[in-house]
Amino acid sequence: MEEPRKLKGHKASTTCCIASQNRPGLIATADEDGCVCWFDLRCKDKIFTMDVGNGNPVSSICFKPGNEDVVYVSLGSEVKCFDVNMVTASELLHSYNYNKDEINQIACSSKSSFLAAADDSGDVKIIDIRQNRMYKTLRDGHTSICSSVQFIPWRPWEVITGGLDSKFVLWDFSKGRPRKIWDFGTLDAGNKGNTGQCLNPAFVHALALPEVDVVDRFVKVCAVARGDGVVSIINVESELNTVKSKSSAKPKKGSKSTPKVGGSSADPEIENQNGGDLHLDHSLGGHTAAVSCVTFSTFGDKGKFIISGGNDRQVKVWDWSKFFMAGETSSGTDFLCSSLSLSRKVNWLCTTPTDSENLIVCDTSKIVKVYNIG
Repeated sequence: MEEPRKLKGHKASTTCCIASQNRPGLIATADEDGCVCWFDLRCKDKIFTMDVGNGNPVSSICFKPGNEDVVYVSLGSEVKCFDVNMVTASELLHSYNYNKDEINQIACSSKSSFLAAADDSGDVKIIDIRQNRMYKTLRDGHTSICSSVQFIPWRPWEVITGGLDSKFVLWDFSKGRPRKIWDFGTLDAGNKGNTGQCLNPAFVHALALPEVDVVDRFVKVCAVARGDGVVSIINVESELNTVKSKSSAKPKKGSKSTPKVGGSSADPEIENQNGGDLHLDHSLGGHTAAVSCVTFSTFGDKGKFIISGGNDRQVKVWDWSKFFMAGETSSGTDFLCSSLSLSRKVNWLCTTPTDSENLIVCDTSKIVKVYNIG
């Protein structure tokens, strides 16, 4: 692999990044000093820098879908919304202070109606960004830090969250309650013989979902970056159909039934089995330490690849589509397409919709790396 292009401009370790889909080559990167640097990959130097945090680290950044002149950043327990003018200026539009604890990730719904903010308390705040008010608090899904949140593009009233309790939760945020819970910690307890997992707990560090135009061609899945070095590809729709079938099979009112131990008919479905999902671990050429981030490719055949980065200073490019397109008889060695070795742990990564300079990596250094994939 050739040496990456290096983007300079930060004075502290980089934390996260985003890439424009409407203006290929435009990217924004953030750091622990509270700065956001804007780069145009067609140019040599950065365009400009925004000091949004006054020395406080930026934990997450996202565009407003449909209007990439608007960006949201989280720092501490606050979310700020900026109108960004690419002629080196920005304007603070709104500030939201609904979270009680440190925010780990923010995400905006595909219709630009809601913003979700996941924090250290385990709560997720759903903010109505059209009316600039609190909409709902998602609580009691996680017993520890909620590290990640994403809206489901093809389900307008549902979000998924992941936490350091090893749980992956699908919510109906209009009702404020979970629809289904996956417990990777319990799944691991039943698979002690799996040598592909490292010794770390299966904490959920990051989540990624394909866009709507991708799921029309592929399966509706969610990629999960786990603390035990595994990247799990969860077939969301298949799992939800299982919940529906189980729900329709429940006894009618007045009939006798035996309750589940530790649960009730009102409890969300808890999944502890592999089912039709794919788990990419070390035995398949995967990570040997915690996976810190994961994303779907936006270059080439959009959504065909999943790219993951980890604390093992590795970036892996996976062709996940082979499993779901060809069926579960596919050879595991076919999934890993390439692997990049870095000198630092990976904090975050994203892709651009271009044929070259299409992978952006933020590691624990001040320099952002740009790689060519494909």
